[in-house]
Amino acid sequence: MIIATTNEVPGYKVKETLGIVKGNTVRARHMGRDILAGFRNIVGGEITDYTKLLAESREQSLDRMIERASELGADAVIGIRFMTSSVMQGAAELLAYGTAVRLEKIG
Repeated sequence: MIIATTNEVPGYKVKETLGIVKGNTVRARHMGRDILAGFRNIVGGEITDYTKLLAESREQSLDRMIERASELGADAVIGIRFMTSSVMQGAAELLAYGTAVRLEKIG
């Protein structure tokens, strides 16, 4: 499966557009992490627990999006974007979306 943030893939042309595919996850913060993050905010530096949480959320969203594209018979997802939104205090959604396509090699 080819995954691209661009709308075109070098060496290929879009043979068929299958539609928008998306994958999401909703994650809640951990109170213990919030306390540690508050201390980190005072002294500065990276909040590694949140960095890890967001990285895991991005990967899970991407995996779910790719799964949906595979179910449609796509061999690529182009125009991929990420979006976040607050669901409630302390919880956020991370959404990955793009266009599922079938590609044809040029030349």
